[in-house]
Amino acid sequence: MSDRTLIVARRIHTMNPAAPVATHLIHREGRIEAIGDLEAVAPFLDGAMRDDRFADAILLPGFVEGHSHFAEGIAWRFPYVGFFDRNAPDGRVHKGLKTIAEVVAGLRASAPADAAAPILAWGFDPIYFDGPRMTLADLDAVATDRPVAVTHASGHTMNVNSAVLELIGITEAAELDGLQRDADGRITGELMGPELIGRVRRMIGADAFAMGLDADGIRSFASLACRAGVTTATDLVADFSEGSIEAYQQVAQDDDVPLRMVPALGFFFYPGDSGVRRLAELRALAGPKLHLGMVKLVVDGSIQGFTARLRWPGYHNGAPNGLWYIAPAQLEALIELYHCAGAHLHIHTNGDEASEATVAAMERVLARHPRPDHRHTLQHCQMPDAALYRRIAALGLCCNLFSNHIYYWGDEHVAKTMGPTRAQRLSAARTATMYGVPIALHSDAPVTPLGPLFTAWCAVMRRTASGRVLGENERLTVAEALRAVTLGAAYTLKLDHLIGSLEIGKYADFAVLEHDPFEVDPEDLPKVGVRGTVVGGRYAAAGSPA
Repeated sequence: MSDRTLIVARRIHTMNPAAPVATHLIHREGRIEAIGDLEAVAPFLDGAMRDDRFADAILLPGFVEGHSHFAEGIAWRFPYVGFFDRNAPDGRVHKGLKTIAEVVAGLRASAPADAAAPILAWGFDPIYFDGPRMTLADLDAVATDRPVAVTHASGHTMNVNSAVLELIGITEAAELDGLQRDADGRITGELMGPELIGRVRRMIGADAFAMGLDADGIRSFASLACRAGVTTATDLVADFSEGSIEAYQQVAQDDDVPLRMVPALGFFFYPGDSGVRRLAELRALAGPKLHLGMVKLVVDGSIQGFTARLRWPGYHNGAPNGLWYIAPAQLEALIELYHCAGAHLHIHTNGDEASEATVAAMERVLARHPRPDHRHTLQHCQMPDAALYRRIAALGLCCNLFSNHIYYWGDEHVAKTMGPTRAQRLSAARTATMYGVPIALHSDAPVTPLGPLFTAWCAVMRRTASGRVLGENERLTVAEALRAVTLGAAYTLKLDHLIGSLEIGKYADFAVLEHDPFEVDPEDLPKVGVRGTVVGGRYAAAGSPA
């Protein structure tokens, strides 16, 4: 018996410029067999089951989240203490906390019943609060007899109480990069960078951003993805441990989980060339819902956390320059190692100094080892000017831009990190496309909420949380932004032959929308309702448990 199915919709936007709009689609064996109007699909109707569930809906290619972390599915096992309201995988709204006093009260209320268990929370960002940053005294007011650790929204900074400092052996005499002190030289309890944060996690246990991946966590992430219309998502720092691989495989084999997964090996888990060997060992495990071969390098930290590396004149408020997570002297060797092994590199560069150092290293590596269509991608890449984008284009690099940053931190970048002029080029999508750089747009979930329609809105409107338009000349059109969260993102993942547009032979993956995002006022893009997703021809309603 044929599994051929005819889908009828009010309108189908294909993202295929040769045939951009359709009303009928036939899928078989999880792939698109025919698409167009009724006449175009007529030769394939014999034996087809007709599905009219979407007759009043708009279909788009399933959104592709090119920079996310499946830790979002696990993070909700811990208290959320962020500034903005946030939707959990179960659909509940968690209210944002607007003062440090509210954060402290929330931590007290969420303390585990086990008096010895640490109090761990996530999503905090002090840049939104007027006055002093959170200190040891604030978290000692939560508890002094057990560890308290609060991971910032970026994942690059953590606040801890005195009990944590005692556990990890840090005293006032310590001299360590990333250990923050106040004007009087006293330790504040704020820790920056992976070395110190890693030390905390090794002593008190994994938190929301570091807990070992499991199948239930991926399923929770998939529920969020379905609500957002996302059918393919990255796990852009993966440890590729046996447990994680088992979780990916378990979910990939479950047809009821509506998500294709693209994890990237985190370089810092694999010293020397052990990462290359690990990729080779796992290559045979790839399949339709699990794509392997990417590697994630992290060069610097976050701009709003003052751990990113900025070119002269540095931070607008005079803060010290950020941290090198990979020293420039080591970066070239790492790029060369994975590039020559055939890996697909995705490289975190937030500040423009980090982006420039990465581009310079890439220039030298590619001169020695040319490789057609490598599609190495700079992730975030928030501050390049036109000259740097021209170099990026010349090397054939892609950029996945963090357009959500405009809304969530744009005002803070104007006032504190970049200043009013440089902040205009934050996530400069128009400049990038003008010079021919292939781009995607992303959320970096759980750093900001998963939601490609909102992400597209950020690139189109470039409006901050206060309503300021930041970089009007860098705006994308709605069509360009929607392409960036579908086919553009698929291109950066080297999966555009399978996903990102609705064409014959590609996977039958699409987002089911209530309204046409090409016809609504651009201001209303985030309000376009998502009914659910179709992955490989199987429908999952938004809100359905994965």
